[in-house]
Amino acid sequence: MAGQMILMIALVAVAICAVGDAAAAKVPALYVFGDSTADVGNNNYLAGAAVPRANFPHNGIDFATSRPTGRFSNGYNGVDFLGTCGLVVFPVPRSPPPFLAVANKTSSQLFRGLQGANFASAGSGILDTTGSSIIPMSMQVAQFATVQRNISAHISKEAADSVLSTSLFLISTGGNDIFAFFSRNSTPTAVEKQQFVANLVALYTNHVKALYDLGARMFAVIDVPPIGCCPYPRSLHPLGACIDVLNELARGLNKSVKDAMHGLSASFSGFKYSIGSSHAVVQSIMKHPQRLGFKEVTTACCGSGRFNGGSGCTPNATLCDNRHEYLFWDLLHPTHATSKLAAVAIYNGSLRFAAPINFRQLVEDQH
Repeated sequence: MAGQMILMIALVAVAICAVGDAAAAKVPALYVFGDSTADVGNNNYLAGAAVPRANFPHNGIDFATSRPTGRFSNGYNGVDFLGTCGLVVFPVPRSPPPFLAVANKTSSQLFRGLQGANFASAGSGILDTTGSSIIPMSMQVAQFATVQRNISAHISKEAADSVLSTSLFLISTGGNDIFAFFSRNSTPTAVEKQQFVANLVALYTNHVKALYDLGARMFAVIDVPPIGCCPYPRSLHPLGACIDVLNELARGLNKSVKDAMHGLSASFSGFKYSIGSSHAVVQSIMKHPQRLGFKEVTTACCGSGRFNGGSGCTPNATLCDNRHEYLFWDLLHPTHATSKLAAVAIYNGSLRFAAPINFRQLVEDQH
C-alpha cells in the first residue's frame, strides 16, 4: 500500500513540477544548508587533498553535457528537484548556485535577495568537529549572515526583512555526525546514544535560532534516511545486512528534530516549517522497489568492493548501465532517480513524507 501511495504521489507531483513556470515562483529566494545530500559544488572551491569532492567522472554523467559539478550524484540531487517544482526563479530550474561560486560577485542577484544561495558542504555536520577541511553548519550560518548584511545594504533593512521572511531556508544534515559517532563507538549504550542525540539536537536548534535571528521564518528540513542500509555500511556487515545502530541513531535524531522544530514554532513568532522525510521515501523504495521502478536497492551503481561500497565513485570505478533502476549512486548517496522521487513526494506528498504540512503547502501558505 505504501509503495502504491508514493508512486501516485510521485506521478502527480512530477506532472505538477513539469508544468511549473518560472513566473509562478512561490518564494523570492532559496537558501540551502547541509552536507553532501545538498552540496552542488561548494567543496570544489576548498583547498586541500582531504576535501570530499565529486567534481570528476563518473559523477554528473546524466547532468547536462555529462559534466561533473560537485554533486554526489549521476545528475541532480534532491534540492535541484525542489527547484524544478517552481519554488524560485532561476535561469535554470534547480538549486541556487554554490555560495563560494558567487560570493565575490557583489553585483549578483544573491546580494539583492533575488535568488538565494547554496551553502551546503559535503562532509559537514551539525557539530563543528564533524568532517575536516569542509564548511561546518556554524560557518554556513555565518556565511549567510554576510549575505544578509549585503542584502540589507543593497535594498534597505526593511526590504531585506520582507524578502527573507518569505524565502525558504532548507536544511539537510545530520548523517555525517552519526557516522562520525559510530566510527568512534560502534556499540554505544542506550545512555550514550541518548546523550549524543540530545547534544546534536541542541546544536541543531541553535543553528535554526541563529537563522531566525537573521530573518529566516520559513524552514524546510530534510531528515536523515536509514543510513545503515547504504552500500558502505552494508559492506562492513558480515552478512551484508543494514547496520542497526546507524539506523537507530537516525531515527532518534529525526524524532528529536521533529520535536524541536515543533517547539520552536510554538515559541517564535512567524516561525513555519515542514520536515520532509527522506527516511520514509528510502524505506518505501527498499520495501517496494519494483512498484517504483527500481531493481537494485543494496549495491551502488558506481564504486568498487563489496556492494560497490568500498570506495567512492571515481573515473576508474565500476559503473552500471541502468542507473535509473538503482537506489544508490555511490557508497552513500542516492541516484538522480531516487532524488527525484524523494523531492516530489516531499514537495507534494502526504503526512507520511512531509509533516506537519508538505513543502508545497509551506510555501503557498504565505500567500
